[in-house]
Amino acid sequence: MVKRSSLNFKFVAIILLGISFTLGCWWSASRSKQQVAFNIPYNHAESSSSLSGDHPIDQLITKADAEWQSLLAKEATSFNAATDQYRRRRGRHPPPGFKEWFEFARSKDALIIEDLFDQIYDDLNPFWGLQPKEIRRQAQSLKPRIAVSNRTATAITDHEALWLDSWLNLVRSIERYLPDLDMPVNPMDESRIVVPSEAISEYMVKERASREGTRDKSPAEFITEYTAATNEDKFEPFEPHFLSSNDGHFWDRARVGCPPHSPSRKGHQINPDVVLPVAMENFLQHSQNGYVRNWTKSKDICWRPEMQALHEAFIEPESVSTTHELFPLFGGSKLAVSNEILIPPAVYWSKDNGHSDGTKHDGEWESKKDSLIWRGTASGGRHRANIWTGSHRHRLLSMLNSTSVAAAEQNNSHFLNFILPSYDYYHLASGRAGRLREFVEEHVDAGFVHLGCYSCAPGERCEYNLTDPHCSYTEPYFTLVPEMPVDKQYGYKYLPDVDGNSTSGRYLAFLFSTSLPIKATIYKEWHDSRLIPWAHFVPMDLTFLEIYGIMEYFIGYGGPGHDHAARKIALNGRKWAEKVLRPEDMQIYTYRLLLEYARICDDRREMLGYTEDVLWVRRV
Repeated sequence: MVKRSSLNFKFVAIILLGISFTLGCWWSASRSKQQVAFNIPYNHAESSSSLSGDHPIDQLITKADAEWQSLLAKEATSFNAATDQYRRRRGRHPPPGFKEWFEFARSKDALIIEDLFDQIYDDLNPFWGLQPKEIRRQAQSLKPRIAVSNRTATAITDHEALWLDSWLNLVRSIERYLPDLDMPVNPMDESRIVVPSEAISEYMVKERASREGTRDKSPAEFITEYTAATNEDKFEPFEPHFLSSNDGHFWDRARVGCPPHSPSRKGHQINPDVVLPVAMENFLQHSQNGYVRNWTKSKDICWRPEMQALHEAFIEPESVSTTHELFPLFGGSKLAVSNEILIPPAVYWSKDNGHSDGTKHDGEWESKKDSLIWRGTASGGRHRANIWTGSHRHRLLSMLNSTSVAAAEQNNSHFLNFILPSYDYYHLASGRAGRLREFVEEHVDAGFVHLGCYSCAPGERCEYNLTDPHCSYTEPYFTLVPEMPVDKQYGYKYLPDVDGNSTSGRYLAFLFSTSLPIKATIYKEWHDSRLIPWAHFVPMDLTFLEIYGIMEYFIGYGGPGHDHAARKIALNGRKWAEKVLRPEDMQIYTYRLLLEYARICDDRREMLGYTEDVLWVRRV
């Protein structure tokens, strides 16, 4: 059962009637704007052919399964196949050390598919537009960083840095294979680099030229050893200029990373001090009948200008330190417009993340409650009294609160921080029957364990109240609930997961569970090219507009749901995670990433590459 709000229902109605006209006018104004062997038994036990095809989710699941099978067919089962795939997809020779990397991956029983490493090249390609010496100067100037020298990794920092030890531990696990390098790391949760789109385009022109310039070179001309690090480089320290929260609204800094023709680059900025529910037509235009069709685009702020009112990262983030200069900075997550280099989040590598042990106690699908569970804090940003209604976590919890749902139904579908979707558009049987409130109450157990209140005097910076879980301006709408151990949460079939101050630290554990993750995020992670939405997890838009439709599709109302489809995605997702998201896969990804990064930092980078296999063929 959902934990009901402590607010009197009639009182809610009175409040909402008072703001109904304002919301309605604002909303109207907004509207004007070769299959390979890979045995996953569940994949065949519950095939998508059993779906009727009448529902949009049927079609999305069928398409996702086909995409997954196509991906599996690309597995490189030999070293020659791996190098061939690399050259076709990347347009250049693999980096030195590629053969050893392949042998390492094979020793870890890894699935080697070139597509799984696409994120590396999305992140690194712009750096071909900078001179190698400049990249080295930047990296050696910054702290905290991890330095690898003579096959030994060390941390260099002036102060304690969040997650540095975990990342150092990850790099140390593969240090004996790595060339010399310096990798600055981002100690903050938030993204920090957004280079203007026009500059990135210029860098990418140089990246393409670097490939074209070596196309006619003989394999014998290539260099197969990295340049050893020396102390001969004398440079002026690199000091990037970071903008803080005092330098303007973060949305304006983020959207410079968008193409000039994109809606967010051309569009207007909302008043950050008046955050009201926004119209949802833009999401529906990009969706498949109201459900996420393009996961990448759904997270891209460039095409979703309404996100500035839907996520606290753009309203008032917990902390801000942003630059428009390109330099190497490694981090666990980033916005689609950001230019950090992604590595597996330290919280995933760390054994002490609060979520990893729960799957040991995970049960069979059939034994789980046919309900949705969420527990967490009201994190995500500095949700002051006048702007908390823009908080993504508050919005999700309101939409999963039966009292709030009922209040919205009494107020032309509007609540303080969300708008109910059209019952007809989503074919919501419970809504049409006037029973959405009861459906939510029966199948949801969601609540905050800490309301994350911010208090501040006029003109002062608001501070987070860590000791007191209560909050005067949100407590009328949310009742605190007890914490629930992770192993107990795995007793539920459905696990929604949303961002906190950055990406959620529980997502990986959810994927390894036998429950079904329902994921909403604006952030990119290292594994994005490894996961297929609707095959390994259920994607959800940041509006959460489709949450009731997802629930009704899987759980059913007034008739059978699609429990078999939910089970299939959950168990296929777990089997896939056990193949491509293990700690060993994080090592393999980081190893490959750092080989490529070291090449970009090398003065001889255009002619640096592994060609021994091609030379051997020519000799024969």
